[in-house]
Amino acid sequence: MAVKEFGVGMVGYGFIGKMHTYAYKSIPVYYNPAPAKIRLVGVCTSKEETAKQAVEHGGYEFGTTNYHDLLDRDDIHIINCCTPNHLHKDLLIDAIRAGKHIYCDKPLTVSVDDAKEIIKALEGSNIINQMTFQYRFSPAMMRAKQLMDEGFIGEPMSFRALYLHAGYIDPDRPMSWRLDINKGGAGALFDLGSHVLDLVRYLLGDVKEVFATTETFYKQRPIAKGSNEKADVKVDDLAIAMMKMKNGALGTIEASRIATGANDDLKIEIHGRDGAIRFELMDANWLSVYNNRTQGEPIGGMRGYTKIETVQRYPAPSAFPGPKFMVGWERFHIASMFSFVDNVANGKSLSPTFYDGLKVQEVMEACLKSATSGKWIGI
Repeated sequence: MAVKEFGVGMVGYGFIGKMHTYAYKSIPVYYNPAPAKIRLVGVCTSKEETAKQAVEHGGYEFGTTNYHDLLDRDDIHIINCCTPNHLHKDLLIDAIRAGKHIYCDKPLTVSVDDAKEIIKALEGSNIINQMTFQYRFSPAMMRAKQLMDEGFIGEPMSFRALYLHAGYIDPDRPMSWRLDINKGGAGALFDLGSHVLDLVRYLLGDVKEVFATTETFYKQRPIAKGSNEKADVKVDDLAIAMMKMKNGALGTIEASRIATGANDDLKIEIHGRDGAIRFELMDANWLSVYNNRTQGEPIGGMRGYTKIETVQRYPAPSAFPGPKFMVGWERFHIASMFSFVDNVANGKSLSPTFYDGLKVQEVMEACLKSATSGKWIGI
């Protein structure tokens, strides 16, 4: 059987656009056989200069400042959305109407209403769509999902999930689209909170209601690097929420871009009647589990947390570099995008789809409403 080939149109070539480009190129290195050949056809950025740079850097065949130039091409089958959040809706709906499969960076968009419009546009189509919730594709999280589905921890009772960065601790960090409420929609909650909320849903199911608070500690920032002129910041630096899940579990999530001393600190732990699960992104080669059924005597018996060596234990057709080698952030992206390309090649949509993006958007919007009203908000 001939190997399928899919042309890719990349919209946005900033940090995440570069990562997605690298992942497309890496799929045939890490997977044998690869599900399809990927051809990097076109890239769209906001300026002609950056479009030319993206062509040279990423290896695309042409660059443009108008994403319709990508949608109009019959040899582009996949649109990859890596734009600022406020630009997602129009691009995604136009791509759906053009019959393109879509891989979209998180969050899905800036509001629940916009997200519902995107979902409605998908109705009746065969468009394969996937969100960039790459942490689902770490071997540790894949094993955690298996254990949760098998009932390893018993009835879930409590959880804690957080994602901490320190990149915005510098008061002289200038304004950008991520700090503009009209473009980002929110701050740390959308940027980092979307990831932990997806993992909470992935492992525990849907959220029932939330009680949240947010804070903007840096209320003004320079309009540009080195400028003395300041602009008001109206997005959150820090968001914290208590949550009640539909399965009865209670927990908290935290998202911060001003956590002094943090690097890329994503942590999640879940406690049940019969056991517990704990994962830390900065120690991503291991999943820690606790089995409460283990004998605790004499003198503790064999009870205690066990570290499972998940490392790079991806299932076939993963073939490189092998299961014993340490895993990392880039590998999660490659695994996520392998899943997407495999889904496109086989005509199937598997989670995390845009519907999962909508469900995360609903929780984030409820958090914002709760932070404003000071009340519990149902989902």
